[in-house]
Parts: sequence; C-alpha cells; structure tokens
Amino acid sequence: MSAFWWTTASVTIVVVSLATLLVLRSRRGRSAYQLERARQLFHLRREVLELQFLQSASRLGKPRGLAWEDCHFEDEAAFATDPATGQLRAFVSVAVRFQVAEGGGLEDAPNLDTPRAATAVFLFDGRQWTTQGRTVFNLNPLETIERFQHGLEGVD
Repeated sequence: MSAFWWTTASVTIVVVSLATLLVLRSRRGRSAYQLERARQLFHLRREVLELQFLQSASRLGKPRGLAWEDCHFEDEAAFATDPATGQLRAFVSVAVRFQVAEGGGLEDAPNLDTPRAATAVFLFDGRQWTTQGRTVFNLNPLETIERFQHGLEGVD
C-alpha cells in the first residue's frame, strides 16, 4: 500500500510541475505578443500622442516662467515596464524650445532660443497609449530608463 501512495505522490508532483511550466511558457508567449501589439499601436498613434504630449506638457507650467513653443520628436522609442505594476512605458527623445511666459520674470534669460534635450514619457494601460506630459530633461531615453532602474525594466 505504501508503494501506491509514493507512486501517486510522484505522478502528482510531475503533473503539477508540467502544468506550471506550460502556464509560464504560455504567459511569456502572450506577453511577447502583447508587447509587439503595444509597439505597433504606439507607432500607429504616434502623431496624436505627440500632440497630446505637447498640450499636456504645456499645461503643466514647467519649467516655471517659460512657455512651451515647439517640440521636435525623434523617430526611435525605447520601451520599459514598471515591474511593480507591469505597465509598459515608451520613452522618446525630444528637443524642446521655450519662450518667456508673460510675467514669468525670465525676459533676460540667456539661451532661450536653444532647444533643450529631454525625454517624453508615454504610458500604455493595456488598451491604449496616453501621456501626462511628463518630461525628463537632460537625459535621453536609455539614460532615463537606467536612471530609474529601480522602477523600470528595459524591454528589448
């Protein structure tokens, strides 16, 4: 009788292990498919997202005393996920040009006509891409991901 229980327990362990392995593999495949779908959607909606970014960033009022005049977006995007939430993010290099805001007190500021290098941040909620106008100045997309590596994992 003891041999029967040992055999049953062994078979159960093998079956559970195989089932777990299959589930993990299917999730990884599904995850790769979802990532590719999200990337395609990002590129399809790129122009709309750029406009939304510029409008949102302009409303934030940062940097103080300056108004967003123009924003040039580079073609390439870097992608990363937030390991805590699994949320996918896209990072795009931008060159931002500012003008002095009325009453901003920066009328005599030098180098206002020089574009500032920054990274625009976009978020994917599982269905669509959005932006809140978040900008990381003085870092390119890969540097941004590296800088926030405790909260981001790069995606190939």
